[in-house]
Amino acid sequence: MTHRPFHRQSHPVERTQEGVMTLRRKGALTALLAAVAAFAVVAAGSASAAGKPIVIGWAFDSKGAMAPFDGPALAAAQIRVKQVNARGGVKGRPLSIVTCDTQGNKPAIAKACAVKLLGQKADIIFTTCDVDFAAPVVQEAISAGVLAVAPCIGTDQMGPKRFGAKGKLAFSFGNVAQDEGSAMAQYARARGWKTAALATDTVIVYFKDVVKAFKARFTQLGGKIVAEESYQSLGGSNAQNVVTRLNAKKADVIVTSTAGAFGALPQIIAGLRSLGNETPVLNSWAGDGTYWVTKDPKVTNYYFVTYASIFGDDPNKAVSALAKKVKAGTGGFVTGSAAVDGVVAAINRAGGSTNGAALAAQLEKFNKVPTLSGLVSFSPTLHSVFGRQYRVIKIQDNNAKVVGTVVAKVVPKI
Repeated sequence: MTHRPFHRQSHPVERTQEGVMTLRRKGALTALLAAVAAFAVVAAGSASAAGKPIVIGWAFDSKGAMAPFDGPALAAAQIRVKQVNARGGVKGRPLSIVTCDTQGNKPAIAKACAVKLLGQKADIIFTTCDVDFAAPVVQEAISAGVLAVAPCIGTDQMGPKRFGAKGKLAFSFGNVAQDEGSAMAQYARARGWKTAALATDTVIVYFKDVVKAFKARFTQLGGKIVAEESYQSLGGSNAQNVVTRLNAKKADVIVTSTAGAFGALPQIIAGLRSLGNETPVLNSWAGDGTYWVTKDPKVTNYYFVTYASIFGDDPNKAVSALAKKVKAGTGGFVTGSAAVDGVVAAINRAGGSTNGAALAAQLEKFNKVPTLSGLVSFSPTLHSVFGRQYRVIKIQDNNAKVVGTVVAKVVPKI
């Protein structure tokens, strides 16, 4: 009985066509449902991928000589990450920072930190602010095909020059030493200083390269070098001998590149001033801050170039506000924020990819990319920043203030 309707004799052809159309409609509906289901699976997968955090693994020094630089940069980066995430992240993915303390950048501990962070699925590795100390971390990262970024390494060695072909994955948002020394030379000549005595701290490459670049650009601009001395901080014992020799030379300015945290800077400044020598001293960003100044004698006639002022008078009010939040000890703090800005820009330009080679290709194309620290440029040969504006700060009677700005017009070869 249930099949009887299909055997009616009226309009047999019409009924057959109607059945065929019904079957076709059922087939189309089935196909449509299958397509919708497949799309739902793909969409769910995309949503899952879109929500997956982009992990920045950060190997930083909390206790050693680089702590005054690493700590503020990390703090600024953490604030910047919160701001990025509040705006929806990067291509819908939040940023996340996981850290590992290198405890003074001991090579074995630094390497272990890199291995640990990579094991935690870090998409990008951030490292300390000196290329020698950073090398164990950088090598682990680039060997794994992961982009390695330093907030403030200042040499051209953060790239292929130091790490070979794999070094294409290594970048720094610090100013390259050649640019920094050049800016110092321009400022010196603009002040009318015609002669300079050089004091080179030989402990790390960055210190040496800044002074070399100053010499190259200063002489190019018509200045004259009247003395060249060298010393070694971090346990070196010849700083006082250098003071004696510098005091015997007449120069418009004494130029060095060294950090207060490395020990020799307060010895040199206090030594000169104790001898009654008030010759201006011009230092690089390494000599930023007042955490190292001596009370007797007070630091006077001392200048340095830096990324930002931590003294509440930076030309950019947003920079001053951030400095206050992170309780920055040096202007390098802003490079932590800049590194996040740069990585975000690279990921966006790479279509959301965090692949090391894809990000490196985008970073090499950076030409005056805006960051909180100023305009950032890289090139295939220079993986550290050039062409960014420096603040010039003077310390007089232990009080610091911005006295000018300068942008290097030439990156000299050294």
